[in-house]
Amino acid sequence: MKVEKASPSSFSGNPVIYEINTWIWLKELSLKNKKKITLATIPGKDLDELAKLGFDAVWLMGVWKRSHAGLIIAKQHEGIMKDLREALPDLNDEDIAGSPYCIKDYQTDPVIGGDKGLAKIRKELAARGMKLILDFVPNHVAPDHPWTKTHPDYFIKGTEEELSVNPEDFFKTGKIIYAKARDPFYPPWPDVLQLNLFNEGLRDELLKTLKSIAGQCDGIRCDMAMLVMNDIFKKTWAEKAGTVPGQDFWDLVIPAVKKQFPDFIFIAESYWDMEQALISQGFDFCYDKRYYDDLKEGAGRSIQHISEVTPFQHKLLRFLENHDEPRAAALYDFERQRAMALASLTLPGARLLHDGQISGRKIKVPVFLSRRADEKPNADIRKFYLQLLKLLRFEAIRKGKWSACVVSGWPDNQSCQNLLAWEWVSEHENLMIVVNLSDQPSQALVKSSIEYRPGRTYQLYDVTSGELYRRDGEEMSDPGLYVVLRGWGVHTLSIEH
Repeated sequence: MKVEKASPSSFSGNPVIYEINTWIWLKELSLKNKKKITLATIPGKDLDELAKLGFDAVWLMGVWKRSHAGLIIAKQHEGIMKDLREALPDLNDEDIAGSPYCIKDYQTDPVIGGDKGLAKIRKELAARGMKLILDFVPNHVAPDHPWTKTHPDYFIKGTEEELSVNPEDFFKTGKIIYAKARDPFYPPWPDVLQLNLFNEGLRDELLKTLKSIAGQCDGIRCDMAMLVMNDIFKKTWAEKAGTVPGQDFWDLVIPAVKKQFPDFIFIAESYWDMEQALISQGFDFCYDKRYYDDLKEGAGRSIQHISEVTPFQHKLLRFLENHDEPRAAALYDFERQRAMALASLTLPGARLLHDGQISGRKIKVPVFLSRRADEKPNADIRKFYLQLLKLLRFEAIRKGKWSACVVSGWPDNQSCQNLLAWEWVSEHENLMIVVNLSDQPSQALVKSSIEYRPGRTYQLYDVTSGELYRRDGEEMSDPGLYVVLRGWGVHTLSIEH
């Protein structure tokens, strides 16, 4: 089993990304080290621990300067405060930092170390073979963003009548009534103003902002990336947006940024099956939210989805949780979480793990908080994720070729429909993943896409369980490897050539 080291000069090989809530991380490091820690002063030993886990990139969520006006709105919002108290029963005023997606300015917040601190952490991560990912929010800004004074034309506006009829949808400052930003399927976000992505001047400013960000990190996660696409923006804001530009926003800015920063990575947060469209507009990776949802339903829908996205799935990003989704440990018991993690994170493309996922945290932390509740680590979950992270560094996954396996059953036993199976093939080894996405015992014949030699006995070492199996090559090729898995059972079979 050959394990590949991360390359500091490349973001390829099916990268593994680790999302960290920056403010919470720094507060916990400060408690651990008994002194204030900023991005500029993180001890090397703490960064070494991240590097040892094998991450290719760290997404520092929430580094930009947060809005004071947005903070006031959050503290007065009944729904937000209810969520905060549920997540942190001993909540105090200092724990509320405001939303990292209510951005006043794309400068690193001085509270966490400023731009110099950001430059320092980027350098330290690079020295350990890890890239730095940051946020970009194209759709909206804070209500006290400088543009509200210097460029009110950059925003979607409302009227006095609209404000009177729907006061929760608009924000009045001085004589100007701004529309609050929204996803068309939900009420507006209470603390942010809607930018007008059809305004040419705004597009130029956002491109300048993107180029500035690209000089400070290695890639960005673009918040709600599909909202600014021409067709979606037009449907959401109709005549308020004005004339539809001849070019989509991402078609305009991604090539311009990459011309100056060729290795810069664009990651799209995306919903509504817009992945292929965003990838065609230049994104390197795109959330695979459909697969996340399908995994909850079982193998059937997951198999269909994998088949549909196979031509571009190396451009998709899979996850079992992130800051927007519930904690996996809160939704699933250990056996099911293990099965779903393997089914999600061993496919081609980028893989995202979330701070706290490895230790089995159950409390979803609202992004407004700078502190989280103490939770006892789950030893079984941690052991599994450490195994999984090592598995994701195997040569077969880093450099090999992926292919789906044919899974079949018998006329009187179709439990094979509960199974997902695929194989990674490299120069030195094959790695076969088989997952039972049900709580029922299941059996199947799993046929590889490659030919195993008849008359040769192959050793199949299960990396997860530690068990060793021996099978004849002829049997493995035809009719296929006979597999029996208990409910939520898994195989991670390393097959050396």
